[in-house]
Amino acid sequence: MSTTKDKWKVIKTQYDNVNEIEKKELESKYTPLFISLCLQRGLDSVEKIQNFINPNDSWIHDPYLLNDMEKAVTRIMEAIEKGQLITVYGDYDADGITSTAVLKEAIEMIGGEVNYYIPNRFTDGYGPNTVVFEKLISEGTELILTCDNGVSGHEAISKANELGVDVVVTDHHELQSTLPDAYAIIHPKHPNADYPFKDLAGVGVAFKLATALLGEIPLEMLDLVAIGTIADLVSLTGENRALVKQGLAILKESQRIGLMALFKIASIKQSEADEETIGFTLAPRLNAVGRLGDAGPAVELLTTFDEEEALRLSEMINKKNSERQLIVAEITAEALEMVEYEDPDQGVYVLAKEGWHEGVLGIVASKVVSKTGKPAIILNIDQEKGYAKGSGRSTPVYHLYNGLQDTDHLLTKFGGHHMAAGLTLPIDNIASIKIELNAFLQQKQGSMLLEESHVVDKKLHIADVELSSIEEFQKLAPFGTDNPKPVFLFEKVHVQEIKRIGSEKTHLKLQLIEENETLDAIGFHLGAMAEKIGAKAELSVVGKLNINEWNGLRKPQLMLDDIVVKGTQLFDLRSTNISSTIWQLPEADYIFFNEKNVRKYQEDIPRTGYTHFITELKDSEHFEMKTDKLVLVDCPDDLELLSKLLQGSKPTSIYASFFNQESAYLDGIPSRIQFSHVFKYIASHKDIDARHKTKLLSGHLKIKENMLIFIINVFFEAGFVTIQDGIMNIASNIEKKELTDTKVYKKRLGKFAAEEILIYSRFTELEEWIKLQIKKES
Repeated sequence: MSTTKDKWKVIKTQYDNVNEIEKKELESKYTPLFISLCLQRGLDSVEKIQNFINPNDSWIHDPYLLNDMEKAVTRIMEAIEKGQLITVYGDYDADGITSTAVLKEAIEMIGGEVNYYIPNRFTDGYGPNTVVFEKLISEGTELILTCDNGVSGHEAISKANELGVDVVVTDHHELQSTLPDAYAIIHPKHPNADYPFKDLAGVGVAFKLATALLGEIPLEMLDLVAIGTIADLVSLTGENRALVKQGLAILKESQRIGLMALFKIASIKQSEADEETIGFTLAPRLNAVGRLGDAGPAVELLTTFDEEEALRLSEMINKKNSERQLIVAEITAEALEMVEYEDPDQGVYVLAKEGWHEGVLGIVASKVVSKTGKPAIILNIDQEKGYAKGSGRSTPVYHLYNGLQDTDHLLTKFGGHHMAAGLTLPIDNIASIKIELNAFLQQKQGSMLLEESHVVDKKLHIADVELSSIEEFQKLAPFGTDNPKPVFLFEKVHVQEIKRIGSEKTHLKLQLIEENETLDAIGFHLGAMAEKIGAKAELSVVGKLNINEWNGLRKPQLMLDDIVVKGTQLFDLRSTNISSTIWQLPEADYIFFNEKNVRKYQEDIPRTGYTHFITELKDSEHFEMKTDKLVLVDCPDDLELLSKLLQGSKPTSIYASFFNQESAYLDGIPSRIQFSHVFKYIASHKDIDARHKTKLLSGHLKIKENMLIFIINVFFEAGFVTIQDGIMNIASNIEKKELTDTKVYKKRLGKFAAEEILIYSRFTELEEWIKLQIKKES
């Protein structure tokens, strides 16, 4: 994206609470950059830093501090002793899938008879389903154990109670005012127990139950805990940090056959797995299965001991992920097009359309949030059933669940937390919920503007970037919610290499330079910015530093989050033909100085573009831009036309084509000798066919045809010749006149000067001239 720099907020490092002794000790062990990043996280002593870098088992709390834990363990053990069938009832996302695998494995390890059920999001919906519960019980289930769901399953749990089957709920989603009548409810935020850490993921809660059942911490399950916790975007502080930190270490060496197959199919080195591997590779693939259909195969993959089955399942899951990506891309494009027609002042987007795939709407919502900086709810309309169903994603400054709770009278069903939610509502209520969510926002925030500031940890110079400094602050990983990867600002740097990369050229690669120091930068999905960055552009950029390794070479690399380009950017598209690039620009002002070109290329201009035909100074003086991009299609006959037009404009980008079919600059200005030579010929010949024979005449006189036509036009205006029906003769009674005073001659001089500056100058000279005109007062 490209924003304005006033949305970049650089955190000020505070030493206020650090005494001189601590300060000296910190400075003796760490670099100033690392100390700054630690202080921003409240780590103001060597002891706190070491503790944070190396969380141990003391961070992992006693599972029996959770509400109903002892009661749940007792009931599960009773079921195992009696040989009762226990069904783990999970969820279709990565958190629910890993939760299910953890509980299934834990119960199997202590000899329990256990199976699992993952609800289908399209037929069963989210959470406990009454019909499914009845079916499970009819098939022999005698104890239901939910994970990553359950706290909103009143109806299904009541039905299970009626049928004599207990339900143990393990969940982490927002608690409603009334809880279901379950046998036990294990939840870190349960009001009847003050558990020390409130932000466990669903898999974290499942892991606590597994720990209590096994009587010890099952370290071998922490690979699954790390995947589910990172995938669910919960806080990576406190107990979660300890679980994920240890989980990542186990993941790198995990012998879990399904994960090994998934790493292989995704072409990822297992030994190098980190939180980004989970967030961008493993979690999307596990999520994809449940987004498009039955998520059961994902649980099978994580728990299988069969290598052939693991390979088959990983290939199927990888294929599902590819399908999911195509669907997401299509719906996202449609949603973002709808955003263009929405009120830009609203704080929450509610977008709905018939035919959107329900399984991917959460991802689409995330992409809309990323693009707009505002919360978004994306809904599929089902006309046959009369309702709309979908997902919402939010920003840190807006509590989405609370907003939905405030409008629950419009909803059939909803659930979720601060940053994400799912909901169902009647079609007729879509317009109303949009109004009420925005009203709730205005009431709570006092403003309809929700675009977030880009928090920057530190402003750096390229010379400050070293491999050792990146390696040092990576000790603060794993990064994620509430422990974000450090973001750095580089101001007033220049770019010496601009490329669009990737199979579809959707990504951006830059080489930044500052005082002869360079830094490679990559911007995923920022390829369109290549058209906004001129060859000599001055940039300010924010992003995250990492180490790029290729063929044994290690070098720093900046992953771009945001770019600001200073001043007007000029793109040199001058050529003997018009570049097709200019017709692919959305929302641009297209400037023509030649009527033939207007007629010829009018159909090529995009629907969102604007055509302007400039022939006189008054046209330039009254010109007003309708967009921020200026496309100079062809070359004016006079520099003043363009100069006046630029003086009244403030474009962010200028695309200089200056297409020119006839070059006055290359043909030159005829000399007096050439004028005299042509005049003498005309004077000594009668009835010259000036309409059809100019080519023959130019060959005879050894003058270019264009030059000859120009000389004849000058003579005609000066009254030196007559032309009637294309037949030219010398005029009688010729009056003495300076040929340079004719309009035709002056126009050619103007065109000559215009071409010299606009077409045949070096890029730097053209850029200097154009920016000088923009700075002039109109």
